[in-house]
Amino acid sequence: MTLQIIPKRTLFLTIALSMAVAGIIALFLWQLRLGIDFTGGSFLEIVYTASRPTTESLKQKIESVGIKEYEVKLAGDHGVMFRFGTMDEETHQKVLVELKKDDENLIQKSFESIGPVIGEELKSKSLWALVVALLAIMAYITYAFRKVSYPVASWKYGVSAIFALLHDLIFVLGIFAILGHFAGIEVTSSFIPAFLTVLGFSVHDTIVIFDRIRENLLKYRGNFEEVVNKSLNETIVRSINTSFTVLLVLLALYFLGGDTLRTFALALIFGIGVGTYSSIFVASPLLVAWHLMALKKKA
Repeated sequence: MTLQIIPKRTLFLTIALSMAVAGIIALFLWQLRLGIDFTGGSFLEIVYTASRPTTESLKQKIESVGIKEYEVKLAGDHGVMFRFGTMDEETHQKVLVELKKDDENLIQKSFESIGPVIGEELKSKSLWALVVALLAIMAYITYAFRKVSYPVASWKYGVSAIFALLHDLIFVLGIFAILGHFAGIEVTSSFIPAFLTVLGFSVHDTIVIFDRIRENLLKYRGNFEEVVNKSLNETIVRSINTSFTVLLVLLALYFLGGDTLRTFALALIFGIGVGTYSSIFVASPLLVAWHLMALKKKA
């Protein structure tokens, strides 16, 4: 059975636009909850060997040191994670002394402190990494399809792929804005490599489909819409199966990989899920819609 993806492109592009708009609204309302990697500050994680005190008791101990701005988050059965503003070593030791009054064998699992200047630098470099990656992807696709200029110019393949990637980017950022507001999930430095991985995976799927379109255009000099729809039907099963097997691994990583890998895995899960949708139902339909608009304008 042949799926009529291109004839129903208006529906699929409307769904994609709705997802992108929802992501923009979420970002506007709540913004991203940035971790100390980007904002600067100190992070302390401890594990109690005995019974863990209540959250109220922990707050009292932190405030007794003179700290007013902080966050407390329980982890597992015995762990506690604290987030502070930038903290010097003297204050750090005072906090540990207070916390050890409940458990002398308390274990400090990790402590890191990042200044605001380093956080701003990391934020700037992360943004530049995304911009450079998007431009490089567009340039590569334009070059790879340079010999396929009929009936659509090669650079339009690159631009269509970038629009699909921007759709993925906005949607994932919107999801993390929602998760940050309602579940307290922070965007840390691990989010950037995860996001770049999503871009690579998504554009890989898109290029496979575009490459099949290129092959079929050389075989069949027919209606462009029909050639694109045929190409999608020939590659859709492969795309879905590949994404599904990757998602199974990521789900295992999310549930079994521990707290440090959870944000990384979650970004990949949402990104690869929406990337599969955009590579099939956004990039190619957008290419066809652009082509038909050009024909209509000429007519």
